[in-house]
Amino acid sequence: MTGLQKLLALVSASAASLAIVLQPELATAGWMGVYAALCVGLVVTAFLSRRPFSPWMTTAIGAVSALGAIAIIGGLDLVTPQTGFWCLVVSAWATGWLFIDALSAIESRNRTYQMLLAVAIPVIFGVWLLILWEVNVRGFGVPQVLLPPPSAIGVRFAASIPTLWADFQQTFLKSVLIGYVLGCGSGFIVAILIDRSPFLQRGLLPIGNLVSALPIVGVAPIMVMWFGFDWQSKAAVVIIMTFFPMLVNTVAGLTASNAMQRDLMKTYAAGYWQTLFKLRLPEALPFIFNALKINSTLALIGAIVAEFFGTPIVGMGFRISTEVGRMNVDMVWAEIAVAALAGSLFYGAITLVERVLTFWHPSYRS
Repeated sequence: MTGLQKLLALVSASAASLAIVLQPELATAGWMGVYAALCVGLVVTAFLSRRPFSPWMTTAIGAVSALGAIAIIGGLDLVTPQTGFWCLVVSAWATGWLFIDALSAIESRNRTYQMLLAVAIPVIFGVWLLILWEVNVRGFGVPQVLLPPPSAIGVRFAASIPTLWADFQQTFLKSVLIGYVLGCGSGFIVAILIDRSPFLQRGLLPIGNLVSALPIVGVAPIMVMWFGFDWQSKAAVVIIMTFFPMLVNTVAGLTASNAMQRDLMKTYAAGYWQTLFKLRLPEALPFIFNALKINSTLALIGAIVAEFFGTPIVGMGFRISTEVGRMNVDMVWAEIAVAALAGSLFYGAITLVERVLTFWHPSYRS
């Protein structure tokens, strides 16, 4: 066992025992005694074993971690949070940390198993953050207007699915995707033209730099005046935000090939377009995908902010600004959750395509 794992096991057992001593009413729940006993067992195992945790032991730690999560959530309804309860929270968090650390230490040659671990670890970590969010907000009595607990957000999310879906369609499926495709596509085409013409390289790049520095809060109202209140004005803002990152990254990527590679293409009597498609564009793919990933988040941010300056009565930005005025903070967080989920899935999809097309790149070689 590593020193960190021993320390986490010791903290978990000590804090669980201290919780029962400081707040005896916690012991009235049967699961509390079982959890404390299992934490002590983890300490004994951690200090007696010299080998890394086996898969079975890691699974057992996960079960103890889940029991700790149940303990702190159930404790909110069982007792008034005092020092003993917060010791229990520290114990459960240490157990959860130990479980994640044990999962991270697992090494396997099975690619499917490694992919499952790569997904499971951040998911478990995220779930624990939500649990701590719930416990701290309810335990300290934070007003829901300031920060609602995840449970309240989840209830509001489930009750507002039709509204959230309509907002998602308006903002993401129309403004973001259309603006993203047009902005990235035009940036890529202009980069090819700049590479072909030194005149454009000296004239357009400074102008592109100027456009990229324009504040979105200044551009969005102008786009609304030009293109109206529907999704077209938001797509125009997204185009402006995504154009320059694609332009700069593509221009940089087209210069990634070295002189020896270009000389080799000349010895094969390859022309400009043959060299471009067979050498320079493949070498530029990591740069292009870097721009695509950056733009996947910029596009969503741009569309949501643009909806603050005028939109039909639908859309993520419209809903956020409206519900904040009504003090419906749980609905605001539900919209934020939809935006975060959509942005993460969009980014993940681009990353998967990148892995398929740039498998030859050193960063993806096993």
